[in-house]
This record gives sequence, structure tokens and C-alpha cells, in this order.
Amino acid sequence: MEDYLEAIAFLHAEAGRVRVSDISRRLGVKMPSVTSALKKLADQGLVEHERYGDVELTPEGRGIAEDVIHRHEALRRFLTEILGVEPERAAEDACAMEHSLSSPSRDRLSQFIEFVLAGPREPEWLKHFGYYVDHGERPDVCFERCMAER
Repeated sequence: MEDYLEAIAFLHAEAGRVRVSDISRRLGVKMPSVTSALKKLADQGLVEHERYGDVELTPEGRGIAEDVIHRHEALRRFLTEILGVEPERAAEDACAMEHSLSSPSRDRLSQFIEFVLAGPREPEWLKHFGYYVDHGERPDVCFERCMAER
């Protein structure tokens, strides 16, 4: 259900209005599935939807959608900017992971990303991690071994 709320929020931001067909295309599901999900979301007080009409998030639905979007963005940034995962893969993985990340963990992850990236330059340990990913060993181990071989 969170995917539906997230999709509705994005579609509303993009076009100003949201229809069942828009949600169907965005999520790659059939329109009857969307209609069924919207009924459940409406019963929970998260969306307002009249048959053949536009879909609107309620304030509670908007809050949940914003939380999902924040979790997704924090995970995507961590995967791309810290771990160096390809952007398309990171977006897919973030979508899969976002539903199980709690708000406190999301907030801590966001703070960590900001802390790491706010420095005047790339931290040495982050460069070392990149080296490790590329070569399969820590650069300090390589340095020590290379120096011993001289």
C-alpha cells in the first residue's frame, strides 16, 4: 500500500491530478488492482477517490507518502553516494528496502550521509572503501605489503 501512496504523491506533484490509469502505468499493475488498492486505502482514511474521479491523498495519507519518499531517498543516496552503487540499481534496491526501514533509522542514515558528504573533501576512509571495492583488499594492507616487498 505504501507504493500506492508514494506513486500518488509523485503523480500529483508532476501533473497536479491523479487518475487510476496514471497509477496503473506508474506501478505497472492492472487498473482493477489499482481500484482495489484505492478502496482499501480509502477505507483506512488515506485517500479520497470517487469512481472515475481523481485520487487525492488525505493529510494522513500524505504524511505516510512523504515518510516513504524520505526513506527511499535516504537509502538511494546511501547506496549511490557512499557505497558507489549504480544509480538505476540503487533506485530499485532503495524501493525494495524502504518499506522495512524505520523512521528513526532513516533519520540517522540521512544524518550520516550529510555528515560524510558535508566535509571539505572526500574522507580518506571513503576513498579506502572505493579501493577495497575495486581491488579486494584494504589500501593500507596493500601499502604495507608493497613496502615490505621493496
